[in-house]
Amino acid sequence: MAQKEQGLPIANQIRRLRFEHGEMTQSELAEKIGMTRQTIAAIEAGKYSPSLEAAFRIAHVFGARLDDVFQWEE
Repeated sequence: MAQKEQGLPIANQIRRLRFEHGEMTQSELAEKIGMTRQTIAAIEAGKYSPSLEAAFRIAHVFGARLDDVFQWEE
């Protein structure tokens, strides 16, 4: 289920987590963490790696551990 596109070694579960949390939209998640919807879309699609702070903020919104949201894939 992990996403990996364009060679970035970080996969994520953001899409799945958004839907498990009341079908949260990318815009709603972005608003909760102070980012744009476009940034969330890029992170979710594996086209952009979030800052450490952003990664923790995203995990916090879902009440999840960082490694439940993001996975390092070598």
